[in-house]
Amino acid sequence: MAMANGVESSSTEELLDAQAHVWNHVFNYINSMSLKCAIQLGIPDAIHKHGKPMTLSQLADALPINGAKSDSLRRLMRILVHSKFFNKVKDEEEAYCLTRASRLLLRDEPLSMATFAVSMTDPIFVDPFHHVNEWFGDEHPSPFLTKNGKTIWEYGGIEQSWNQQFNEAMACDARLVTSVLVQECKQVFEGLETMVDVGGGTGTVAKGVAAAFPALKCIVLDLPHVVAGLEESENLSYVGGDMFEFIPHTDAVFLKWILHDWDDEECVKILKKCKEAITSKTTKNGGKVIIVDMVVDDEREEHEATETQLCFDMLMMALATGKERTEKQWEKLFFSAGFGKYKITTHVLGLRSLIEVFP
Repeated sequence: MAMANGVESSSTEELLDAQAHVWNHVFNYINSMSLKCAIQLGIPDAIHKHGKPMTLSQLADALPINGAKSDSLRRLMRILVHSKFFNKVKDEEEAYCLTRASRLLLRDEPLSMATFAVSMTDPIFVDPFHHVNEWFGDEHPSPFLTKNGKTIWEYGGIEQSWNQQFNEAMACDARLVTSVLVQECKQVFEGLETMVDVGGGTGTVAKGVAAAFPALKCIVLDLPHVVAGLEESENLSYVGGDMFEFIPHTDAVFLKWILHDWDDEECVKILKKCKEAITSKTTKNGGKVIIVDMVVDDEREEHEATETQLCFDMLMMALATGKERTEKQWEKLFFSAGFGKYKITTHVLGLRSLIEVFP
């Protein structure tokens, strides 16, 4: 079969498969928007509150929607079932129940990702992608700056409501990461007397680590408008400042989802400040930088995992100046900053890795 432009196609089936592939990627944003709608309507919470599988009519009655739109609700649930956020079961009539994924979207779930999901699909995060082609031709360091005229960090310092939403989203992720760290990675913190959580936001990770290790004094370093007015405790304190200028002296520096925000030159500057901050005294497991970030392996067999990592890489390109890095790229940063060795523990944090860097 000859295509319109004269390029030969081996079969009609392959041509139509290619069209379907294009369609799938063109409309893939609808999955995100459907999920966002479900969270905003409170669908996971309604089903959870019901206590058992919920029929469409019961769900429609429980939600703040126009009753005449119940068929549209059915269509919304159909795509969410296909995306494995809900299961459909049949007893006397079809009903919906939660999956492990939708349980993470319950508002009262301790490890809830609901705020994170809604925040990451906010127009502030999505709109810069409409300007990527424009950005490729201008002098700005990020499409976010092309769209908004300021960096994402400057924007957060001005737009307080958005800044609060962003910090809450990061806290959502931090709660989940911390729960895994203190259960599965205790050895990373044992022997430390002090730790500085650089860019630690409102202190979610530091609070969790401080609670799990009462003898460990944790300091959260972040921009002044982020840490202003936050409540301290006996082994948790906050410092407003700039990580490019100063990091308090400590046994260990903790960096969760920080370095992927910045380009290589900026990362080396941060890591050099981390190296200066690490004290020379000998502790059981001290004198190190603890990093929670992705290590991309685009040769891995898990297609979905790799795709998610590559999406994060594009997100960093659109919003900031950073990237998701391979092990070789991480190694180059560490050695350029003057560190002598590092250890990467994969899989323990899902798509992210635990990296320990030593002088």
